Amino acid sequence: MRIAIAADHNGVVLKARFVGWLTERGHTVDDRGAAEGTGVVDYPPLCEDVCRRVVAGSVDRGIVIGGSGSGEAIACNKIRGIRAGLCPDLFHTQISRGNNDSNVLVVGAKVVGPDLAEQILRTWLETPFKGGEHQRRIDMIAALERGERLS
Repeated sequence: MRIAIAADHNGVVLKARFVGWLTERGHTVDDRGAAEGTGVVDYPPLCEDVCRRVVAGSVDRGIVIGGSGSGEAIACNKIRGIRAGLCPDLFHTQISRGNNDSNVLVVGAKVVGPDLAEQILRTWLETPFKGGEHQRRIDMIAALERGERLS
């Protein structure tokens, strides 16, 4: 799988761990920054970069790591076609992929320890989208993105 990954200053250590883990398992990783030691980094441009690559199809999925992940999830979900899931635990991760077909994983490095983060990453990569009634809801989300009313 082709995966773009980025992290702000809070997530660079976890990002490096993810890059190694993904590469060891045969994934093609496009590391979009930030680099360790670069100081404080604003996350919205990183989110935009990763998400635009996902939407364009140059990567299959994206990963963004921040402190809490909250701002990153908000920024990612501003990009049409992105379904970014903030995943602080395995339950949210399974729902994010299985029900919501998330194409961007968001993790908070200050919230999730590195071992759990790896479990989250593995679960996110391995959990298939269920389709069915969940596809209907994804279609509704896409309609909202286009500015359509649902009722």
